Amino acid sequence: MSDMHPFDPLSPQEITQAASIVRQLFPGKCLNFRVITLKEPPKQDMIVFLEEEHLGQKTSLRPLRTSRVEVIARGDSETTELIELLVDLDHAAVVKQEVLVGKHSYIDSAYMKAVENACLADERVQSEVERLKLPPGASVVVEAWAYATDGMNDMSERTSMCWFYMRLVDNPEANYYAYPLDLCAEVSEQLNVTKVYYLPSSESDSVHKEPRPYDFCKLHSPDMSEYHPSLRPPPRASTKPYQVIQPEGVSFKSDGNLLTWEKWTMRVGFNYREGLTLHDIRYDGRSLIYRLSLSEMFVPYGDPRAPYPRKAAFDLGNDGAGINANNLQLGCDCLGLIKYFDGWHNTSLGEPLKLPNVVCCHEQDDGILWKHTNFRTGNTAVVRSRVLVLQTIITVSNYEYIFAFHFGQDASIHYEVRATGILSTAPINIGDKVGYGTIVAPGVLAPYHQHLFSLRIDPAIDGVANSLQVEESVPLPFNDPSVCNSFGIGYTTESNIVEKEGGLDLDFTKNRTFKIINEAKTNPITGTPVGFKLSPCYSQLLLAHPESFHAKRSEFGAHAVWVTRYQDDELFPSGMHTMQSLGGEGIHSTIAQRKHDTSKSTVRHKDIVIWHTFGSTHNPRIEDWPVMPSEKMVVGLKPVNFFTANPGLDVATSTQENNKSIL
Repeated sequence: MSDMHPFDPLSPQEITQAASIVRQLFPGKCLNFRVITLKEPPKQDMIVFLEEEHLGQKTSLRPLRTSRVEVIARGDSETTELIELLVDLDHAAVVKQEVLVGKHSYIDSAYMKAVENACLADERVQSEVERLKLPPGASVVVEAWAYATDGMNDMSERTSMCWFYMRLVDNPEANYYAYPLDLCAEVSEQLNVTKVYYLPSSESDSVHKEPRPYDFCKLHSPDMSEYHPSLRPPPRASTKPYQVIQPEGVSFKSDGNLLTWEKWTMRVGFNYREGLTLHDIRYDGRSLIYRLSLSEMFVPYGDPRAPYPRKAAFDLGNDGAGINANNLQLGCDCLGLIKYFDGWHNTSLGEPLKLPNVVCCHEQDDGILWKHTNFRTGNTAVVRSRVLVLQTIITVSNYEYIFAFHFGQDASIHYEVRATGILSTAPINIGDKVGYGTIVAPGVLAPYHQHLFSLRIDPAIDGVANSLQVEESVPLPFNDPSVCNSFGIGYTTESNIVEKEGGLDLDFTKNRTFKIINEAKTNPITGTPVGFKLSPCYSQLLLAHPESFHAKRSEFGAHAVWVTRYQDDELFPSGMHTMQSLGGEGIHSTIAQRKHDTSKSTVRHKDIVIWHTFGSTHNPRIEDWPVMPSEKMVVGLKPVNFFTANPGLDVATSTQENNKSIL
């Protein structure tokens, strides 16, 4: 029996053990290990375990350590199978094995590099590149993308889209997105180029096979399109150094993956798909959240001309936030005294692969927490806010996403997403315009697109039996003799508790608020159930038509808030396998399948999950070029009648003696 905590990610030794057990089942076959990750224990087992753990009791039943393994098995024939296995690590036994018919694994950098090389080596591609008659010294760059289902091709095998760019400057840091080429190619699972064609330019244009020599009028000054310091003029010299100093060290402590800070405790997790996950989040010993993570993100592009509908990326399901996490650096990605957490993945051979510094943990000053000046005495009490930040950054081709959880001294949690990086560009002829993109440089179109995120909140507000309450602020009736509102200024709140699984929308005109409450626990002062409220990030939802493949594959984009009954392994709102998925496996379909089964669809005072859809409709600006300033999106979780007073009341007041500000 392992002595690791049940929420701890797999150790390198456990990854090696799982791979060894699986190999024994496939003698003579070549195995490509795609996933070796923790299968989290059943929640009912964990509830008992955590209760005993927090009471300081000896745990009566420690959940088994189980690994979920995805492997591609190749035999003597050319057929390949994607197989999922569950491996009981405590008993060294496979407890489940299933062939995932019609499913595809995520893409990885090694395979996409092989796609690029195969594309560039193809004789037809080389011939078409020659026809472009590129400037002397220019080189061609191919960027491979996963094919987003559009109904035009067979999805039984993986297909990759190859978009072509030109590197004008002989420097590996040169921004090749500044020179998109008209050429496009499709590559099969077996790394064969199946189609080569030219891209449209105007709104009335379409895919064609007529080569157009490169227009030298598209060449422009490096100052317009280069972002890397080595290719730009010297930076401004007006910014003085800014250093974060904590002379007595940090206020948080870590013991393995257990993190404590102020009154917070939580367990830090990390996996190949979601990246950073948080478990068993408590404040001052009171249970708040069982599990918290970003569960999916979808980036559909809005250019309707073929083949651009194939640009629609599931950056978690198709690529993996954990796999693409940055190795964070001191003094750059995080400031101050930093604690780093490493992650572990696996190689294709089943060996442990260290992902260093994928999560940084540090404290930040966050302005004023609370303040009041007694105007009668002139005396002021002011408390500055300190937050604990857990941050991870991923790079997915052209874009960077910065994900950060902020924990406050007032028991608030804020989830912050920042999008930056470089716009994914398309070619356009000089003089042409389209209604679904912005021209950011000569011959460079930045298409409109959306970034839709799904934050998965598995609440445990003083226990796992919770409800979702929808509250709206509405004016009292005017000139109604039964209501005291003769001045016409009164308003009240109206609330209802959601009974069934489903999706809900935001309404800022009514200040619609979503409260996660425990109806069995009453605040002794307010007389209302204890709870936490969701402060949503107001966003436009999916713009694609409901009958489109974009909508069918990303069902979570139809509503801002979803509530479902908890089910083990129901972690992803677009399904377990998003690669070239056809739809019908997301959150809406799952709810529809069990809507008549009240034992599974009732959500009042039950073990529930809240999913919040938010994001950005990104219609690029010229100011987003050549590299995009961070666009920030924030979701909040705040206590509402959970405490009997301001939980930050006991934070020490700010003093010059401690803060040592300088005039």
